[in-house]
Amino acid sequence: MRIVVKVGSNVLTRHDGHLDITRMSAIIDQIAWLKRQNHEVILVSSGAVACGRRELMVDHDLDTVEQRQLFSALGQVKLIGLYYDLFREHNMHIGQILTMKENFEPGEQFENQRACMRVMLENDVIPIVNENDTVSVTELMFTDNDELSGLIAQMMEADMLVLLSNIDGIYTGNPTDPQSELIPRVALGRDLSEYIQSTKSSAGRGGMVSKYTTASRVQQAGIRVVIANGERENILVDLISNKENTPHTEFEI
Repeated sequence: MRIVVKVGSNVLTRHDGHLDITRMSAIIDQIAWLKRQNHEVILVSSGAVACGRRELMVDHDLDTVEQRQLFSALGQVKLIGLYYDLFREHNMHIGQILTMKENFEPGEQFENQRACMRVMLENDVIPIVNENDTVSVTELMFTDNDELSGLIAQMMEADMLVLLSNIDGIYTGNPTDPQSELIPRVALGRDLSEYIQSTKSSAGRGGMVSKYTTASRVQQAGIRVVIANGERENILVDLISNKENTPHTEFEI
C-alpha cells in the first residue's frame, strides 16, 4: 500500500511544548516497519513552529505572522535534522517537501510537485512534507496539516491516510465522558457532525472538526482514512497487523 501518515504537533510535543523525542523515535521505528513490509510511506509532519519557539527567546513583541515565520524557519531545520538522524538509524533516506496551498491548483506547480514525490518514492526515499510557513500566511495558508495531508493523499493516489491525533478517534460525545463511545467505522455519506467538538489542542491549529472534514473529503475520493491515537504504543503497526483490536475510527470506501 501507499500510506500517507500525518503526525500533528499535539503528538510530537510534550505538555511543556518541547519535542517528545522518544515518541518521535517510536513513530519512525513504526514507519521503518511499514517500509520493511513493502509499503510506501509519505510522512506529513507538523512541529516546526513548536521546535523554533523553544530555540530562541525574543525580547520584543512579534505579531502572529512574524512569530510563525521566524519560529518555523528556525524549527524546520531542527525538525528535519532530527528526522534525518532517526531514519538514518534504519538506513533509510528522507527528503524534505515544503509546500503551499497554491501548489495544489491544477497546473505546472502541481505536476512538478507530484513528479518530485513520485521520483522520491521510486528511489526508496521517504518524503517528509510540511507547509512552507515562512511564506504561507493569512489567506495562503492551509487550514492545518490535516487538510495538507488530505491533498497529498489525493495527489499521490494513496491507498490509505492515517491521521494521528492524541485521542483514539471520533466519539459519540466528549472523549473524557465514560458514557461516550468510540465510533469504529464510518460508511460513505454518513454524517457525524453532531458528534464533532470544536475544541483544539494548544499545540496545533487543527482539531477534530478539521480531521472529520479532511477524512470525509478524502473518503469521497476513494481513499480509506483512519483517525487514531499517535500516543499509543505501536499504533501504526497495530493498524496494519491487528486492526480489529486497535481503537480507531475508519472512514470506509
